[in-house]
Amino acid sequence: MVEVKDQVIEANELVRIYRSATGIFRKKRKETLAVDHISFSVGRGELFGILGPNGAGKTTTIKMLTTLLIPTAGRASILGYDVQDDAMEVRKRIGLVLGGERGLYYRVSGRQNLRYFADLYGVPMHDRDRRIQEVLDMVGLTEKADVKVENYSRGMKQKLHIAKGIVHDPEVIFMDEPTIGLDPQASRETRRMTQDLIGMGKTILLTTHYMFEADELCGRIAVINGGKLLAMDTPSGLKSLVKDTSVIEVEGFGITEHEMEKVRSLDGVRTVSSTANGAKQVMRVQVCDAGELLTPVTRSLECRVLDVRVKEPTLEDAYLWLVEGHA
Repeated sequence: MVEVKDQVIEANELVRIYRSATGIFRKKRKETLAVDHISFSVGRGELFGILGPNGAGKTTTIKMLTTLLIPTAGRASILGYDVQDDAMEVRKRIGLVLGGERGLYYRVSGRQNLRYFADLYGVPMHDRDRRIQEVLDMVGLTEKADVKVENYSRGMKQKLHIAKGIVHDPEVIFMDEPTIGLDPQASRETRRMTQDLIGMGKTILLTTHYMFEADELCGRIAVINGGKLLAMDTPSGLKSLVKDTSVIEVEGFGITEHEMEKVRSLDGVRTVSSTANGAKQVMRVQVCDAGELLTPVTRSLECRVLDVRVKEPTLEDAYLWLVEGHA
């Protein structure tokens, strides 16, 4: 475990339970445990990642740390300020960057959006326009600054989201899936801007679905599922969890779930996953001994196989091993 010095973000046994009621006459109370006693800390200048599937508790955790949700139990602090007791002090010092289309005003320009948010964050009037121009230059929106946001591309809107989140020059930045839905070029630009912010001395907590993104950007990563913290380490430390395995990668057309289940049932197979690659599919099979299982795996498939290769395990393989309950 990596020792964290000069802690900026601290989460201690955070719990969040959502309560709801169903029915008209006899209401049934329902409780959903979204975050289950999660603890971690982030050091100054660190880019810390949280990985997990949909519903794992990533966004709920960020909402508690950014004062948008009150924890059901546990404590958290940012730069020494408690997120419940000192919420206003926390808000002055943090920025929040979201992925997706919401959170911007479409019928006014990018510059006008930033003026509004700069005023909201209390940027002094004598510094406001200078600071807005700085962040427009930083995110590459200067030429489109006076164009209405409704005419922006998805990538430009995400750049404006980043500008909005840093216009008040926060010390700590929370980025919740900032590249979701972006094309490869826009995603690459967003990752570059994230690295630039770390170069400026900012502390960043990032949630993402993308393993390669976490591997490229993060100094440490927490993996959560079902609201629980499964593991926390450097990317290389997480990969070491599956260092004794190999990956058989099969590329083909029409790989079915039935075929994947047949592969999963083979002795020596640890995990099986599949991703689309255009019209093709790529199935990754994590195995104990690739030499022994190469033939049984390919014989289990009835689809049209284009290529079979053996690879070293990646962060994605460690992640799958953890969330599928093998740890």
